[in-house]
Formats: sequence, C-alpha cells, structure tokens
Amino acid sequence: MIETEAALLLRDFVNTLDVEVAADEIATPGRLADWLAGRGLVPAGTTAAAGDLARAVTLREGLRAAMLGHHGPAPAELPAGLAEALAALPLRVVLTGERPALAPLATGAGAGLARIAAAIVDSAADGSWPRLKVCQEGTCAWAFLDTSKNRSRTWCSMRVCGNRTKTRAYRARQKT
Repeated sequence: MIETEAALLLRDFVNTLDVEVAADEIATPGRLADWLAGRGLVPAGTTAAAGDLARAVTLREGLRAAMLGHHGPAPAELPAGLAEALAALPLRVVLTGERPALAPLATGAGAGLARIAAAIVDSAADGSWPRLKVCQEGTCAWAFLDTSKNRSRTWCSMRVCGNRTKTRAYRARQKT
C-alpha cells in the first residue's frame, strides 16, 4: 500500500505552508500545538514554545527540500536543514508489538515533532518515502504522494500546475 499513515502525515506536515498564497497553518506556537494535537501526535492542551515552532519550521522545510530531491537520483546526504532538525529531535527504539518502533524522548510539542521524524523511518520502511515529492511548479511547492506506476509524476496536479507549466512553455515557444 502506497498511501500509508506515515507518508500522509509527512505530506500533510509539509503542506502546513501553502507557498502559493503564503498561508501557514503553524505560524504561531499555539497553532503548532493545535496542529500536532489535531493529528494525535500530542495530547490536547499541549503547549508549544517559540523554540518548538522554530524546530518545526526547520523540519518542515528540510522535508520539503528532501521531497524535492525525490524527482532525481537519490541524494547522497539529507538536506542540511533536515539533518539539523532531526538531530534536535531525539528518539529511542522501543520493542513493543510486532516490530520495533521509534518513540520520542522529548515531551510536549517536541514529542509531536519527534513523532513526525519517526514517520520518516516508517515511510522509508514501507517504501513510500521516495514517492513523497514536491510539485516542481515554481510557485506551488505543494507536497504530494506520487502514486503513478513508474514514479514519474512531476506536479501536484496536472490540471493546475502541469497546465501552468505547459502553457508558459508554449507561450515562450511562440515568442521565438
């Protein structure tokens, strides 16, 4: 199954920033805490601090950069921002149930962010990580899950972003 819980969480987290209209769902510590609680990553009523918000933004933009890299050959290293964010979110291995899992060492909003970091490992394990991509339309940068058979999808939506890109290319050809 391609659309796993981990992959969808990562996609949704990256999409907390709508680049096209500059709308940020986690623009404040309170909104970050609400977003994390809304996805069951932290208990309701958890608070977040400015440092949590800074870590969340670094994690989100690092994930966006990594997903943008999924359009080409696998990069040798994680994007710098993502490596930095992951280093600040300590996890531990727990042996419960059928397979080992990663659990956060932090509490509060940091625990929610660590659960997002753990979703990267889960996504890699289930094969959905390389299918998480960012739209290559310059004004969009929306994260999506490439469910195409040959993993060649470029845009979040052919109707919108694909059409914009192709229309611009057509107009540029007509000018010359």
